[in-house]
Amino acid sequence: MMEADRQSAIQSNMQTGKTKVVGSSLPRPDAQGKVTGATAYPADLVRAGMLHLKVVFAHRPHARIQTIDTSSALAHPGVVAVFTAADVPHNAYGLIDADQPVLCQDIVRFVGDKVALVVATSKEAALTAAQMVRVDYEDLPAVTSAQAAMAADAPLVHHERGSNLLWHVPIRKGDIDRGFADASVTLEETFTTSWQEHAYLQPDAGIAYIDEQDRLVIETAGQWLHEDRRQIAEILGLPVEQVIIRYAAIGGAFGGREDLSVQHLLALAAWKLRQPVALVWSREESIIGHHKRHPLTIRSRWGATREGKITAIQTELYADGGAYASTSMEVIKIGTLLSSGCYEVPNIFADGYVVYTNNIPSGAFRGFGTPQVQFASEIMITKLAHKLGIDPVEMRRRNIYQEGSIEPSGNPLPAGVNAQRTLERCVEEVSKWSGYRADNKAIRSQATLPYYLRRGIGIASGIKNVGYSFGFPEQATATVELTGRGEIEHAIVRIGAADVGQGSHLVLKQIAAETLKIAPEQITMLCEDSSEAPNAGSASASRMTFMGGRAIHDACAAAKDQWPMTDDTTISVTRQYRAPTTTPMTPLTGACIPNYCYGYVAQAVEVEVNLLTGQVQVLNVISVHDVGKAINRQQVEGQIEGALAQALGYALLENFQVNAGYILTPFLSTYLLPTIMDMPPTITPIILESADPNGPYGARGMSEMALVPFAPAVASAIHDATGVWLQQQPMTPERVLAALNAARDDRARVE
Repeated sequence: MMEADRQSAIQSNMQTGKTKVVGSSLPRPDAQGKVTGATAYPADLVRAGMLHLKVVFAHRPHARIQTIDTSSALAHPGVVAVFTAADVPHNAYGLIDADQPVLCQDIVRFVGDKVALVVATSKEAALTAAQMVRVDYEDLPAVTSAQAAMAADAPLVHHERGSNLLWHVPIRKGDIDRGFADASVTLEETFTTSWQEHAYLQPDAGIAYIDEQDRLVIETAGQWLHEDRRQIAEILGLPVEQVIIRYAAIGGAFGGREDLSVQHLLALAAWKLRQPVALVWSREESIIGHHKRHPLTIRSRWGATREGKITAIQTELYADGGAYASTSMEVIKIGTLLSSGCYEVPNIFADGYVVYTNNIPSGAFRGFGTPQVQFASEIMITKLAHKLGIDPVEMRRRNIYQEGSIEPSGNPLPAGVNAQRTLERCVEEVSKWSGYRADNKAIRSQATLPYYLRRGIGIASGIKNVGYSFGFPEQATATVELTGRGEIEHAIVRIGAADVGQGSHLVLKQIAAETLKIAPEQITMLCEDSSEAPNAGSASASRMTFMGGRAIHDACAAAKDQWPMTDDTTISVTRQYRAPTTTPMTPLTGACIPNYCYGYVAQAVEVEVNLLTGQVQVLNVISVHDVGKAINRQQVEGQIEGALAQALGYALLENFQVNAGYILTPFLSTYLLPTIMDMPPTITPIILESADPNGPYGARGMSEMALVPFAPAVASAIHDATGVWLQQQPMTPERVLAALNAARDDRARVE
């Protein structure tokens, strides 16, 4: 069937109720443009005649600015202006805490701090002039680890705060002493995780100009139109209506575009000079200029009965927040809350600390603290099972969340608890693998392999919240306008929802089409202009399908109910959806209603370990997700596969290295990302659908979930293959080989 005929058939069947758009793997409307190169990303918006910007970075972790001499730069041919802190009306911004200067005035706190902004008629002139800006620094003592930052005599990153502690999260449930007294066995371990670079394909870029209505327009890439607008308006002292944010095509985000990177710099220059400006960062500038995943040190003590019931978990988390707050306070809340994984434990004593350091800021990254903490919790439950002589899967069954389970905050879990269902389906699928016994223990024969190769299988479960937490006023707003003669002929849907590559615009269109009973081709989506589209919140926290989709569903349903069967009709309806209420953590115990929805995942991983080199090759992955309802099944599978690529890099390859505050891996040639050759030959995404009571057509978010349990599943598979545990991420060949050699030395000493 030709494409035009297929679309005509969809429209006809929709009107007669024979076809459901929700659940169909409709093709991405943006696919052809992206494949052919026709799609315009922010860097493609740069036009002749625009002024070019260049940032002068500090390139030192902690220093006092003595003087800034811009005279030579200003005298360079083609230079129009050099901006410093004195040129910024309100020199502070931040997603939650406005603690970061646009341009540093007195102190620089990490290597990526911005000191000056050069504006010139060409990129070459801007680059040369930026190198001519002379900054006289007095170097200050730097604090470069979370533990060092906690010391009483540590250098202060922000002197006005009087402490490097950014946030402390206590969670107290039950009686921890009684819990350990009831335990037959206890286990205590320490885990460490590192930074991770978002490595989105499109580096940070954009343009800005003043339009004919004297409005400041910034065209760029981001994750939240209205939040970008709010921060820029505050920086410049403008009414929000005078600032317009427009998103071009967005080449990936993963949380890395939640904070401002180039948007406010473009805005400053365009507003001051009243001329169009452009800024395109190199990869090196992007790597030092935006935040990373939080590194954590996790100390865990678990207790359990002989029967395998976990009685107590005590955890300390130390997160390196870097030089500025970003989203660190929220990350440590989620990390501490979910540090016991998806298991109901009667007695929990957890303390999460996030501190300022002179390292690169840490912030939002796919998983938002859960991959780090569940790297620890999933290894802990497996090691505890081994210590008790219980199969690790059975150990999970005896403790895993059920409907009505009480989470660490003391609140019953939101409805739709499918942790066990995903686990059982994962076990069912992995039991089909050759060499996996019915009691769920890997016994793959090594006889057919070379002497230096070993194979093993690991299983892990995971949990991640959907949406904003802890009392944040969660909402999404959408407007739908219907036109037609008798029947609905066309719909315009307005919603400020960023599509960062995940396909949210298509999913939202499918929800609208299903609700209105028209074909997707009859719908125009207006999503990328803050002056036209209402606020739907950020494309983050796996929330856009749930929140934005529900707002669209409600607006479309109301509009359809109001639709009169008369000639030349136009109606417009706006609806705001507010999620079920959450509440802030109480200061002493963390008691609260933390989240309105969770996603659950279980994974099985098969690896092959080279005993001579320490290299780990992932051979097979099963990833089971309960998504509530797959609005577009192909896109759900794509999100699972994409997240697994990112998870594989995080688990095994991506070793972002920092020494004394200086980044040692500032290029993609030194920071190793997984390629197609690193990916497993077989990935099996399994989609379960137990409708969420609040999601549109039962859908819940799922894009982060596949990243959560992967690293501990790999660690368990490595142990299954070799008998050694890796508790430091990434599990690089050097670390695997060191663990193997240490085990050999231990055996030799015993013998």
